[in-house]
Amino acid sequence: MKARHKRLGFLLVGLAGLGLAAWLVLNALENNLSYFFSPSEVAEHKAPEGHVFRLGGLVESGSLQRGQEMTVRFVVTDNAHKINVEYTGILPDLFSEGQGVIAQGRLNENGIFVADEVLAKHDENYMPPEVADALEKSHQAGTPGTTNL
Repeated sequence: MKARHKRLGFLLVGLAGLGLAAWLVLNALENNLSYFFSPSEVAEHKAPEGHVFRLGGLVESGSLQRGQEMTVRFVVTDNAHKINVEYTGILPDLFSEGQGVIAQGRLNENGIFVADEVLAKHDENYMPPEVADALEKSHQAGTPGTTNL
């Protein structure tokens, strides 16, 4: 076998290995990505069904209900649409009604967002950029009606 053919063989094996590694990395990243959606986007069915995503907005005042065994229910709104959220676990200390929140989870068959994780703002002046953008968009759209999914 000529040296030229050996180099070509090594090059092809190297490229195949590199391609396989790239495919494995991209596949792992795709399975771990969670995209952000506002309540309006969820109401418009833009959020993936059966896939984990992040829902962000404001916790509607008067919507917090504490259930049994650390289950809480609350409503997340962007002032245009509302999404019911259910979470079992300990809420962050800074979680409160009327404040910004991001919840990670998925929609169930009843349209209720079942959160695996709830993130609250970390000081009274901070609003997560995604939540601020979603609220700004809902104000610009001027859609006063609300939808409960």
